[in-house]
Amino acid sequence: MSGPIRVAQVVGRMMGGGVEATIMNHYRHIDHSRVQFDFIAQTDSTVVPRDEIESLGGRVFFVPSYKNPVAYVNACRKLFTTIKPDIVHSNMNAVSVFTLMAASQAGVKVRIAHSHSTSNPAERGKTLVKNVLRPFSRVYPTHYAACSDFAARWLFGDKLVDSGAVYLMRNAIDLDRFVYSQQLRDAKRSKLGIYPNQLVVGQVGRLCFQKNQAFSLKMFAELLKQLPDAVFVIVGDGDSRGELEHQSRALDIADHVKFLGVREDVAELYSMFDVLLFPSTYEGLGMAAVEAQATGLPVIASDQVPDEAAVVPELMQRLLLNSDPAQWTEAVASARNVSIKRLGRKTELTRAGYDIHQSAKQLTNWYETLSTGNHSRGIA
Repeated sequence: MSGPIRVAQVVGRMMGGGVEATIMNHYRHIDHSRVQFDFIAQTDSTVVPRDEIESLGGRVFFVPSYKNPVAYVNACRKLFTTIKPDIVHSNMNAVSVFTLMAASQAGVKVRIAHSHSTSNPAERGKTLVKNVLRPFSRVYPTHYAACSDFAARWLFGDKLVDSGAVYLMRNAIDLDRFVYSQQLRDAKRSKLGIYPNQLVVGQVGRLCFQKNQAFSLKMFAELLKQLPDAVFVIVGDGDSRGELEHQSRALDIADHVKFLGVREDVAELYSMFDVLLFPSTYEGLGMAAVEAQATGLPVIASDQVPDEAAVVPELMQRLLLNSDPAQWTEAVASARNVSIKRLGRKTELTRAGYDIHQSAKQLTNWYETLSTGNHSRGIA
């Protein structure tokens, strides 16, 4: 084979979320002389780092939304036939059935289905679609990947996971960037008009039902009754933003809530926070929780976040989503004491597989193994 292995990374709707961040983190650190990515995004994407991708030698292609499956499959098949990738790596969870069907029809030999998430019955429409598609999750892939054991079992089933057929690709990060800094803490707070001693609760993630910022706002309204100078900083964007901003005004807490949108300095913002709130309704893992722990930041998470996310157990507390709100406010308030002494956690994160340098090398080796003709299903 001449030139690097071409991997078509199918990412769906790019909105600056955790899935895209994981793929981009690996892309920045792989050996581009050995492996090169092309990104296949939907036309309704809002945050596409095209300049960076192209500067690293990659390409960006657009296809219609999977919400029109026929148009989506036809567009993907035509694209794969044209660009002829060596590998199609679909990061579309249960919807990967459509992507990999198209890849199969286009003659792509190596087809990876990647599970990044799970589901919640309360999200009725999406959960119905996922449950209909899940039985077909093993029809078109030649190989399987997941961000966690929990996400792997949800999509692919216990039998496949227990056989060792699923490659675990951790949501790895550049640990040298996620380091607590008092200087950054002071600078970021000053820029946002936050005093040194104010309690800052942070939440990082796409603004949507899954990440559950609506719950966070209600909880924060209760917290303000105990700590009237507290500040809630929400990082990320999404379809729910207008609704959440309206909710903050309706709760009469808008003066204490800061919507920062999509940011490129998230690694630095963790130094500014006293606690990360992570009340997800469902998660495959939870990248923001891992990032927070790398900086020594305590995390208050829901019971829907997998145990695997607690890389540093003493930094993560998991609570029932339907538990008394007082438990959540008490946990957030008491976490301030934990955050007083912020210690580096690079050793623990590296040992758990979250060092991007290590993970990128492993991913490169895996792709090379797959592309050299060893196509037995699920080599890890």
